[in-house]
Amino acid sequence: MDGPFFPESGQRFNPACILVDPYAKAVISREVYGVPASNGNCWPQMGGMVPFNAEPFDWEGDISPRLSQKDLIVYEMHVRGFTRHESSNVNYPGTYHGLVEKLDHLKELGINAIELMPCNEYNELESYAYNAVMGGYKMNFWGYSTLNFFSPMIRYSKSGNSRCGLDAINEFKTLVREAHKRGIEVLMDVVFNHTGEGNEMGPTLSFRGVDNAVFYMLAPKGEFYNYSGCGNTFNCNHPIVRRFIVECLRYWVIEMHIDGFRFDLATILTRSSSLWDKANVFGHTEGLEGDLLTTGSPLAEPPLIDMISNDPVLCDVKLIAEPWDCGGLSQVGKFPHWGLWSEWNGKFRDTVRQFIKGTDGVVGDFANCLCGSPQIYQDGGRKPWHSVNFTTAHDGFSLADLVSYNKKHNTANGEGNRDGEDHNNSWNCGEEGELVSLHVHDLRQRQMRNLLLALFVSQGIPMMTMGDEYAHTKGGNNNTYCHDNYINYFRWDKKETDINGFYRFSRLLLNFRRECDSLGMEDFLTSDRLSWHGECPNMPDWSETSRFVAFTLIDSRYKELYVAFNASHLAKIVSLPLRQGHKWQPLIDTSKCSPYDFLAMDILDKDVAVAQYAHFLKSNIYPMSDYSSIVLHLVPQ
Repeated sequence: MDGPFFPESGQRFNPACILVDPYAKAVISREVYGVPASNGNCWPQMGGMVPFNAEPFDWEGDISPRLSQKDLIVYEMHVRGFTRHESSNVNYPGTYHGLVEKLDHLKELGINAIELMPCNEYNELESYAYNAVMGGYKMNFWGYSTLNFFSPMIRYSKSGNSRCGLDAINEFKTLVREAHKRGIEVLMDVVFNHTGEGNEMGPTLSFRGVDNAVFYMLAPKGEFYNYSGCGNTFNCNHPIVRRFIVECLRYWVIEMHIDGFRFDLATILTRSSSLWDKANVFGHTEGLEGDLLTTGSPLAEPPLIDMISNDPVLCDVKLIAEPWDCGGLSQVGKFPHWGLWSEWNGKFRDTVRQFIKGTDGVVGDFANCLCGSPQIYQDGGRKPWHSVNFTTAHDGFSLADLVSYNKKHNTANGEGNRDGEDHNNSWNCGEEGELVSLHVHDLRQRQMRNLLLALFVSQGIPMMTMGDEYAHTKGGNNNTYCHDNYINYFRWDKKETDINGFYRFSRLLLNFRRECDSLGMEDFLTSDRLSWHGECPNMPDWSETSRFVAFTLIDSRYKELYVAFNASHLAKIVSLPLRQGHKWQPLIDTSKCSPYDFLAMDILDKDVAVAQYAHFLKSNIYPMSDYSSIVLHLVPQ
């Protein structure tokens, strides 16, 4: 691309640079993940796939499951990390094919939607440097540094550059097709907030050389705005850029059969573009007088979000926003939604973590979370499924680490433990690290189950993080972006041994959620179906020092559920609501050892286990241990 080179005015054309076409459907470069080119170059020349006539992919009549959003159970996962560990025993570890071989695990677990961490082409060697702490090299493992938005990550395929990248494309399509066969939708984590070209010191690979001033948000002297925290900010609401984004999303839906998207740092998609021009943005200036917006200002009706929401293809897929960015803009509950967009609910994460570890003053907020956060989402006609609930995600502590560490332990990153979030709302249950006393170990097992139960009995869309189903630990590291090793790999050997029965509990809980029509409601609960209780029926305690929440919920399968959380260090005797002609029967008690934590049909002496509660239940009471939670259900007297 030829043109003027005046960086101070935003122009960075350089005809000496060979650029990757932003619309290329595959990017050809290095074939092996984590290995530099033969000359040691981490940035060898990349080329866009040259289209050619080839046989069409056999979709075998593929049809999307088209699940209602209220019924989703989302699993955030990393394609390479899922099967790269040797214990996966797949034919092609760390690839799309490897993931296909393990899809039955997700179906057994109860997952019906996988959210793939970035699968667009990126350079895992962009910050390749020796890490003396680990004795290896740092990688961009997570992949949040896209180089081409139309291309699947070529090094996640077993085929590499075969047939100019077509075979890699077909491998991704195979993954989607096989997931759909199992009733699992495929969502992509897309990173339209920035690219891998970095700031003014970064390489010119594609967008910067095509037209820097169009694709990036620039300050008056050509500097890069950095709302992403990664060196540059994609100029999303510029007319050309937003058309590019919409065409890209449509390609993934139409050609690749993707079921939806999670937009990383999505508030950047709501910020005004640089060179904000009313005529270019809206097509007219009528009624838009007095527009004094500066670059990056949040827009009430962002043109890009408007286009996506009203596109006849995109309005019919799942749209999930991460409603904050690194520029300090948070829009939890306020993201422009057009009635379609769900949001990662960061307030759910923080509140549930605080309540379960016994923080005072959050009992009302916790109850609000259980109801799908109506205080956040009900205004404006939104529904519970506009809230994507989570207690952990790829960034931050894993579930096991959340109950094992008070402080981050990120020394393995080679940055002197300076990186990563310092405020995690975690509690180590009395001792730091993995080697602890039996009492602390047992308390951690209860707390993990409490956190998981709170997630899956709440209204809204629950999202689980890869590895949490068997209590994967990252050793207290809450920022594992740079590790292509056991820290981030799914440990299939740990899942299979299941020493503490946590995988069994997770599997049963997720499938219990799917059985209950009352736990995935289309609309917010009312008193016709929901009743709140305290230690005595119909007497909830909403005081600042309360650490107990209980509720009953009418359900078509289980008649009625009684759910209670005791986040106190003291045990309690709970009085149960009286139901004429029926009695309460225990189902879940997180204070019990496996398999008695979940009284399912796989327990040979289930009747004996249930009978042990009889003397309490005859008196309509139930003993709850400290830091525990229970689920009871009605059966005929």
